[in-house]
Amino acid sequence: MDIIRIICAIFLPPLGVFLQVGLGKDFWINLLLTIFGFYIAGVVHAVWIIAKK
Repeated sequence: MDIIRIICAIFLPPLGVFLQVGLGKDFWINLLLTIFGFYIAGVVHAVWIIAKK
């Protein structure tokens, strides 16, 4: 299941984080990173949150 989350995180980082932790603070941090133009930072953050589990 982590592979599916990582694939989601590459294409849409907040979705990958949402699938892992729900609507917590990590989701909102990732959403802000992605919206404000730091797409790569959003991907890295999402993969880190998924791998941290």
